[in-house]
Amino acid sequence: MEKKQFQAESKRLLEMMINSIYTQKEIFLRELISNSSDAIDKIYYRALTDDQLSFDPADYYIKLSIDKEGRKLTLTDTGIGMTREELENNLGVIAKSGSLAFKKENEAKDGHDIIGQFGVGFYSAFMVADRVTVTSRALGEELAYRWESEGAEGYIIEPAEKAEVGTEIVLHIKNNTEDDSYDEFLEEYRLRSIVKKYSDFIRYPIKMDAVVRVPKEGAEGEFDEKIEEEQVNSMVPIWRKNKSELTDADYENFYAEKHYGFDKPLAHVHINADGAVVYRSILFIPETPPYDFYSREYEKGLELYANGVLIMNKCADLLPDYFSFVKGMVDSESLSLNISREMLQHDRQLKLIAKNIENKIKSQLKSLQKDDREKYEKFFEAFGRQLKYGVYSDYGMHKDALQDLLMFYSSTEKKLVTLDEYVSRMPEDQKYIYYATGATYARIEKLPQTEMVADKGYEILYFIDDIDEFAVKMLLSYKEKEFRSVSSGDLGIEPDEQEKQDEAEAAGDQELFDYMKERLAGKVASVRASKRLRSHPVCLSSEGEVSIEMEKILSMMPDNPNVKAQKVLEVNVHHDVFASLKSSFEGDKEKLDLYTDLLYNQALLIEGLPIEDPVEFTNMMCKVMV
Repeated sequence: MEKKQFQAESKRLLEMMINSIYTQKEIFLRELISNSSDAIDKIYYRALTDDQLSFDPADYYIKLSIDKEGRKLTLTDTGIGMTREELENNLGVIAKSGSLAFKKENEAKDGHDIIGQFGVGFYSAFMVADRVTVTSRALGEELAYRWESEGAEGYIIEPAEKAEVGTEIVLHIKNNTEDDSYDEFLEEYRLRSIVKKYSDFIRYPIKMDAVVRVPKEGAEGEFDEKIEEEQVNSMVPIWRKNKSELTDADYENFYAEKHYGFDKPLAHVHINADGAVVYRSILFIPETPPYDFYSREYEKGLELYANGVLIMNKCADLLPDYFSFVKGMVDSESLSLNISREMLQHDRQLKLIAKNIENKIKSQLKSLQKDDREKYEKFFEAFGRQLKYGVYSDYGMHKDALQDLLMFYSSTEKKLVTLDEYVSRMPEDQKYIYYATGATYARIEKLPQTEMVADKGYEILYFIDDIDEFAVKMLLSYKEKEFRSVSSGDLGIEPDEQEKQDEAEAAGDQELFDYMKERLAGKVASVRASKRLRSHPVCLSSEGEVSIEMEKILSMMPDNPNVKAQKVLEVNVHHDVFASLKSSFEGDKEKLDLYTDLLYNQALLIEGLPIEDPVEFTNMMCKVMV
């Protein structure tokens, strides 16, 4: 039989197929199984218009067989088969897709859609095989034909014997090399895992022979081994079922089977979209974050299927970063794939799906917040930080979408509250949404800066995440109410008569405050009488956009920008300490210097800032004690 040559262009494309188009060798099995599924689908389509042809799904299947000794992997299907001309056109001309031509001529019905598009997937077999033999008998034909090729050098076609309609593909698996082991594609467990990974939801049974142990008759405790045919794939994916058929347990089982996490999901979203773009999706809100969630190693993304065939394990473009905790999958027949079906062309369909998914997630979270607060708080404890990053990132582009999902601990409610709940409780005379920052709720509760706001009966939000203050700085306001730190220079609280009197008296102490400022030159922007302190002698506040808490966070960054807050040392003029300051200013400047340094260091410690010279600080304490 004369060997035929591939066209020059086809020969170059075949060489590309083997060496560069596909990134993983295991993809070959996905491609061959998809082609077999298409071949069975073609009989289904034919039966829709041919009264003489019936279609019973039980008669159609795909089968894998292994011959380890002969180094052969055989894939058989009961599909429509190919004539000699189709073998010539579909396999002899690379990138001519018989499935695509069939797809254009036949409209998809009943959820059946042809998978193949490019006519190149078959040739991925040459990544693992040095010879491929295809024997096919077409529907309605008496004769079968055999196509065989050893790769780019050409192929032969000749008559063959085949009793049943369908196609048999025999891959002569390559021998191992120093760099590659091909033995894995002759191992039953490995083939099963590839089928489960990529083709678990092909709509026809994928079968394999398996060795099973059965009790030996008349010999208790002894077993015989025999070969039985087993179905490897699940066939009907959960996302193609009606929601009314499924229970929470079904979704939880799917979550576990797909290894989305070791926890149970807090909630799920099942989407069947039939609008501008057709897709199905199941999304999960996990209960706990993965161990690497807040690390650079974490990969976001949803599993992406095209007609039930896995295309990507993690399609990052389907999720915004602030919803990167979401797990799940998307299956669509509307996507434009690239030639290897391993990546997506970034087109309108993908963007539409991603936007719809974003809206569905947001809606589910709002529903959870409203209807099951306990679950939402559990979610927020795990992933609220990510939402805050979403508010801050991209110059606040997403703040309007995310602000209603945020929660912060309340000084009055003693639990997490939403911004909407805070604003709804604000007294008429309250101008700002007040917040305080610190390492823990307990430490914030004791901050001297909270005294004045708390005395007014105003609620304070406690920020303990390093991103909190950056996020609200990006928000600026919520429902026309600005955010204001309790450490801010201006709290927006009108002074009462006592405070007005204190201000007048403080004017007479300006020389003392100026002296203390000079003593602390370079450390504070000013020293002044405090309006906010009640029981504590001293505290630090800040002026300008950079708060003291921001300074602490920025100082811990690897590329420390050395940004400093404009600190103000506030002194409680009603505290006994102030009398000592005034007395020292009048008669003992050395003692005043000591007191000023001590009060400044005390204020640093209250803020959680390091004191500059611990040894000198202890010496100063000793001087006071002596």
